[in-house]
Amino acid sequence: MSPEAVAQARKRAALDHALGPDVLTALAEPAVVEILANPDGRLVVDRLGEGRADAGVRLSAEARERVIRLVADYVGDPITREDPRLAGVLPTGERFQGFLSPVSAQPTFSIRKRPAVIWPLAAYVDQGIMSAAQADVLQAAVRERRNILVSGGAGSGKTTLANAILAEPGFAADRVFLIEDTPELQCSAWDLVPVLTRRHPRAITLADLVRDALRMRPDRIVIGELRDGAAALEALKAWNTGHPGGISTLHANSAREALVRLEDLLHEVLPNPSRRMVAQAIDVVVQINRTPTGRTVEAVLALTGLSASAEYEIRDLA
Repeated sequence: MSPEAVAQARKRAALDHALGPDVLTALAEPAVVEILANPDGRLVVDRLGEGRADAGVRLSAEARERVIRLVADYVGDPITREDPRLAGVLPTGERFQGFLSPVSAQPTFSIRKRPAVIWPLAAYVDQGIMSAAQADVLQAAVRERRNILVSGGAGSGKTTLANAILAEPGFAADRVFLIEDTPELQCSAWDLVPVLTRRHPRAITLADLVRDALRMRPDRIVIGELRDGAAALEALKAWNTGHPGGISTLHANSAREALVRLEDLLHEVLPNPSRRMVAQAIDVVVQINRTPTGRTVEAVLALTGLSASAEYEIRDLA
């Protein structure tokens, strides 16, 4: 084993020791989708079909800080008092987000697991999360190379639904460029190019990677989540210039509000963003919500253009 491999193995062992048996057990449990270590030391576990629950154990502040610093060391992303935030990926592929003082009074972190099994759209219908008509519309949108925006609140299941759409056969034969901050999406395409942003030593952003993707002969460009104006602008430009059939996710409270939210992002980089650009790039908006009784697909809308008064023309598809 090379010296580099030995060093990485030691870092992995130190991280496993710091996480402790309770977190490692939760990570190994297929039903667990997220693990949260709160500033008060409380360990919260989110399971599919059950939601969040107190795990009944506490992690000391020292243990939580050690986890964050070991992850920072593992991914090579420094965490300091000037920048006490860490976003990274664990050695086993889970998304990690951590905060130290002064952003948080005490160390806190979250670990989000990649789904062990991709739910097909048929499973959403069987579970009553969406109707058969909604599934038919989304399947047709994939076949017809429509650009799809998956919207919803935090923890609503946007990424899981995006994975279900990406598992559709319509993606399998295409060359797909998959751009994310952390690796959460999976795709049925055999010709797949997944790439990730980074913060250090030189920042590489979603917008950078969308521009780079255009030089890689993609059939479809998929973006994990639109969080800033630069990424939103480059995504819309790419989808409007011969690369239809893309998918992205966006935080919004409703399908209609997703379009307003997209405009808000564009305002970050353009003084007067064009609604025409949005209307030409986005074909379908699907809204998924998390309710007290479980997740539900609230609406699937088609954006068909602009009216004479420059209002979005929207119709319910299912």
